[in-house]
Amino acid sequence: MNMPTLDQLQQGQTAQVTTLRGDDALAQRLMEMGLLEGEKLEVLGFAPFGDPMEIRLQDFRLSLRRAEAARVSVVLL
Repeated sequence: MNMPTLDQLQQGQTAQVTTLRGDDALAQRLMEMGLLEGEKLEVLGFAPFGDPMEIRLQDFRLSLRRAEAARVSVVLL
């Protein structure tokens, strides 16, 4: 069974990061923003057309495009 990715979550759902796909500059940037294995996050909402999405990670808010969020595998909490 495939794990869900961050872009598949709905507003209000909470999850824990399991893996970050890729080893390019984007993956490095996502890690630098705090999307690391084991981190808990909450989906706060979406822009009017669904992109970008806003999440709460630790004690800050982060906006991600859906294509970026699709690189982050999560497990629902």
